[in-house]
Amino acid sequence: MSDRLAWPPLPAIPVLAALLATPAAAQSAADFYRGRQVTMIIGSSTGGGYDTQGRLVARHLGRKIPGNPAVVVQNMPGAGSINATNHLYNVAPKDGSVFALLQREMLIANLISPQNVRFDITRLNWVGNISSETGIVVAWHSTPLKTTDDLFRTEMIVGGTGPMIDTETTPRLLNALVGTKFKIVSGYPGTTEVLLAMERGEVMGLGDWSWSNIKARNMDLVRDGKIRLLMQGALAKDPDLPDIPFMLDYAKSAQDRRLIEFLLAPKAAARPVAAPPGIPTERLEALRDAFMALKSDPDFISDNEKSKLDVNLTSGAEVEKVIAFIGSMPKAETDRLLGLIAPGK
Repeated sequence: MSDRLAWPPLPAIPVLAALLATPAAAQSAADFYRGRQVTMIIGSSTGGGYDTQGRLVARHLGRKIPGNPAVVVQNMPGAGSINATNHLYNVAPKDGSVFALLQREMLIANLISPQNVRFDITRLNWVGNISSETGIVVAWHSTPLKTTDDLFRTEMIVGGTGPMIDTETTPRLLNALVGTKFKIVSGYPGTTEVLLAMERGEVMGLGDWSWSNIKARNMDLVRDGKIRLLMQGALAKDPDLPDIPFMLDYAKSAQDRRLIEFLLAPKAAARPVAAPPGIPTERLEALRDAFMALKSDPDFISDNEKSKLDVNLTSGAEVEKVIAFIGSMPKAETDRLLGLIAPGK
């Protein structure tokens, strides 16, 4: 008998051919990403807080992903990131080559804008969160609003950037539950345009302006006394602002406090980064590990400090906790909240 190995019997040959024809099934994350260009969608326009923080992450993330792919940014503004999230969920490749930085309102979009939502927020894969957020009620220096108490005595005209964006929903809810006297002028494209309107005297301030945006781009307005910080809103007080009154302290009942907490909850995951449903587990873990590796990366830390963007990366698991809290709200409470923050309230 010959010592040479015999060929497999004929029935085994199709199986062997099938295995050889599907190398992607065993392809490692490094093999997939090596030499590839991946896309980070940013669900807002260029120049704002989401864009600048997203681009900071994109500049460094490729070095931490196995295979070191190039990361390119694609802005996809519209409807507070609903356009970007719908695209990510339904159109983007589900192979790990596309992920997105979404505006925080997407965490409650199925409740506040269900007619436009084409995604299930619980099925998105959360890569991480770039920063948490604190919202600030800000008054222009030439207005009669000098203290927090004035918010309850004097009508304050504030600029709004969308009927279901927190520049409008926060002041509506405060009017309804704690007795403030905000009057919203809607239709501004972003907070940059509202700031210009404040300078022109068209509006008196903002009912919810990101503290990180103020610190990174407009701290001179605080230093020079051009704006007054009257109230802060988040699930916990910002350590930078120990003397600024806290929205939750003004709630008149436990039920009202819970509604305010619900509306403010997305600020705990204010810059969430998501991947589509269905991407291979190894690639998702590679993206998550790369994202969190930036937290201790010297080049990223140096770039963050130079940019003054106040980035503080947290894991995708932290985003999931926020979503779970939002999902725990009884329908009767969410219905009441929606009625209070609806335009015209």
